[in-house]
Amino acid sequence: MKISVCIDAVLRGYDLDKSLQTVKSLGIDSFEFWAWWNKDIDRLVQLKQDLHLEVVTFCTKFISLVDSSKKEEYLSGLQESIVVAKRLDCKRLITQVGNELTDLPRNQQRENLIDGLKACVPFLEQSGMTLLVEPLNINVDHKGYFLYRSDEAFEIVDEVGSNHVKVLFDIYHQQITEGNLINTIIRNIDKIGHFHAAGHPGRHELGNGEINYKAIFNAIRKVGFNGYIGLEYFPLTDPKDGIEESKTY
Repeated sequence: MKISVCIDAVLRGYDLDKSLQTVKSLGIDSFEFWAWWNKDIDRLVQLKQDLHLEVVTFCTKFISLVDSSKKEEYLSGLQESIVVAKRLDCKRLITQVGNELTDLPRNQQRENLIDGLKACVPFLEQSGMTLLVEPLNINVDHKGYFLYRSDEAFEIVDEVGSNHVKVLFDIYHQQITEGNLINTIIRNIDKIGHFHAAGHPGRHELGNGEINYKAIFNAIRKVGFNGYIGLEYFPLTDPKDGIEESKTY
């Protein structure tokens, strides 16, 4: 298990240079971010090389997968994102799936989502990328979002049937939606490609709230997960303090 810092959340307000220099100064070699299209990719490439940092993951374009009329637009956005990922030597892309459509049965939207993900597989295989499908909570942060339960996300990944499509298990979101975190993670670890972590309530530092991150990280470690835990929270105090605390977990 390794820590990755989401610079758009934990270090929001910092410019790109300061963000990555801060990550490196804390002894962390990995970072991630949200959108690539609002960043100076040339500068990002240079900083990554100069500081010997790894880009763990970032988001593909925010285009609905539950709306079949947007399928080609989504695939085009995925291909653009893959080009950027290759420049950054990044092997994982995060995808959201879009909001639930009010005029289409939910089961049809689910089929559209699965069909869209299956259409992504050839591009992912060719590029060696993994697409991380992210459930989000609809109670606090993302009202109207289609995919909010992890069990449905795991079922969808099973139906897609490719090792290049996995679930991004956001511990914060799934605590809000369903709880039962450790058992769910252990049962489905082979389908999880990445984790996000934040305290709840408030989406702040990991030690701030009701989630027992020490126990959760220990369980993840015991089942042999050797990927990344992405810190994705909005700090209440100096960001360096929260990152240092997270390292002790």
